[in-house]
Amino acid sequence: MKDSVYGLLKAKYLVDQGSMRNWRFIVFLILVAILMIANSHNYEQKIYTISALESEVKELRAEFVDRRSELMELKMESTVSAKMEEREIFPSAVPPKKIEVVKAKDKNFWQKLWE
Repeated sequence: MKDSVYGLLKAKYLVDQGSMRNWRFIVFLILVAILMIANSHNYEQKIYTISALESEVKELRAEFVDRRSELMELKMESTVSAKMEEREIFPSAVPPKKIEVVKAKDKNFWQKLWE
């Protein structure tokens, strides 16, 4: 037991016969560790990008709601009439009347021929 602990601490498994197989495994573990670190950095970068985009979406949505409320206020009849009074255009006291246009019935070829 004592020799196995000393052998482990002195890394005899790296210099003994058959150590090439141990080196291959160690290199494999190092490559897997590097890939995991790169993957975690990539993942964190995507999370930061997503959070930045979400905050931008919230800001743009708030601006959209604000602009929409301003537009609704500008479209109100009272606002339009107040702006037109500045130009000395006043609303009519007589309500508008609906004009209906009756389209003449198209005659077919034979009816046009016998006229």
